[in-house]
Amino acid sequence: MPEFPLIITPAIFAFACAVTLCGGFVKGAVGFAMPLIMISGMGILIPPDLVVAGIVIPIVIANGLQVGRAGLGNAQAALREHWRYVLVVCIMILVAAQFVRSIPTNTMFFVLGVPVVALCIIQLIGWRPHIPAKRRRPFEWMAGALAGTLGGLSGTWGPPTVLYLLALRTPREQQMSVQGVIYGLGSVMLLVGHIQSGILNAQTWGFSAALVLPSLFGMWLGFRWGDRFDQERFRTVTLWVLIIAGANLIRRGVMG
Repeated sequence: MPEFPLIITPAIFAFACAVTLCGGFVKGAVGFAMPLIMISGMGILIPPDLVVAGIVIPIVIANGLQVGRAGLGNAQAALREHWRYVLVVCIMILVAAQFVRSIPTNTMFFVLGVPVVALCIIQLIGWRPHIPAKRRRPFEWMAGALAGTLGGLSGTWGPPTVLYLLALRTPREQQMSVQGVIYGLGSVMLLVGHIQSGILNAQTWGFSAALVLPSLFGMWLGFRWGDRFDQERFRTVTLWVLIIAGANLIRRGVMG
């Protein structure tokens, strides 16, 4: 039985489970935001490197389920079409993850908070990039590098991936399959990257593994009850909550 880090008291663990359950619920209900919610929520009380460690295993399991729901045939087709983006995302997640432990705590609050706020604002204002077909290849490499870097540092490469798919005018019915592949493979690379970086170690993997159950329970609730909500209104409220939580992380980075 692994020991939790000393900072994870029963009260803080209960708080982390509650945040993770909320993240799983939102992912099950509207299909996104679990890492964003876990990062911005747990970051209120838990040090950034431990937050990053905590999200790794739940992300791997949740994204594996998403791939399974999309079906292997759809996943293979998505991989054939978007292999450049997937490749560079996976490489950059692995590379960027190695720098997390060398980033000062205050700076890490910025690394976690700024992408949360920026990506949520982009989604709220409805910005939709458009990339001409002749520029697709360089766009795939650049977008993948950005998404993978954010993913390696903060565990969040979902929103940049959504923008990438919108820019390519990917049909809505194909987006879930493509996202499943990118999230699934990316989360495996995140796991490998943070084992190598030392973020996920003998002291932290138990904490991360313990958050799998509330994440799965939250997803189950989201799958079951998600259709009862006005999806667009629920999504908007979620984004505003994330902006507030992300702004608090930025405040902590400024004030120390």
